[in-house]
Amino acid sequence: MGKTELAVTVFSDYICPFCYIGDRRLSRLAEHFDLKVDWRYLEIHPDTPSEGMPVSDLGYPPEQWRKMMEHLSRMASEENISLAEREITTNSHRALLLAEAAKEEGAEVFCSLSGKLFGAFFGEGRNIGDDSVLRALAEEAGVRPEVVERAWSEQAYEEKLRSNREFAAQLGITGVPTFLIGNRILAGAVPAEMLLAAARESRTSSL
Repeated sequence: MGKTELAVTVFSDYICPFCYIGDRRLSRLAEHFDLKVDWRYLEIHPDTPSEGMPVSDLGYPPEQWRKMMEHLSRMASEENISLAEREITTNSHRALLLAEAAKEEGAEVFCSLSGKLFGAFFGEGRNIGDDSVLRALAEEAGVRPEVVERAWSEQAYEEKLRSNREFAAQLGITGVPTFLIGNRILAGAVPAEMLLAAARESRTSSL
C-alpha cells in the first residue's frame, strides 16, 4: 500500500538558517507521507547588496544575536547540519528566482538545487548572491543554462515572488520558515514531531 499524499506549503528563504533546519525536519515526513510541497519564497533581506554585507549590519543587539546563534547551533547539531562561521550575509533575490524557474525542471532537479543552495551558503560559506556561484550550483544540480537565464530575464518569475508575498500577507504570515499543513500554520523551525502531528491531524480531519 502506497503512502498517503500530504500537501504542505512552505514559506522559506535560502539565507535563513532556520529555514535550512526546517527543511531538514520537513523531510522526515517523507517517511510517513507522499509529500507534495508547494515552496513559496519570501525574501527576508531584500535591501542587502548582492556582494554581501556584515551580519552586524542587520541590526540585532549583540546579546540577542549571541543567544540566537547559540539556539541555532543546538538545533543544527540535532539535525546533523554543519554550519560554517558566517560574518557576511547576502541578497537572495536571484537565488529565489532561480529556484522558481528550477521547479519547471522536475522535482529531482529542483530538490537537488535547493539542497545545494542551502549547503553552499550555510555549509561552505559561499555567496549565493553571486551569479557565478548560482550558475555553478545550477549546473551541478542539472538545471539547464537556458533555464538559468530565463529565471533572471523573464518577468513571470518576479511575479511568482510577488504572488508569494501577497499570499503570505493574506494568511498573516510575516516570517520564515512557516509551514501550512491543512488548516494549521506553524511558524519557525518547529520540531519534526509538531510537523508530524499537524500532518496526521490534517489527514484525520479530511477523512
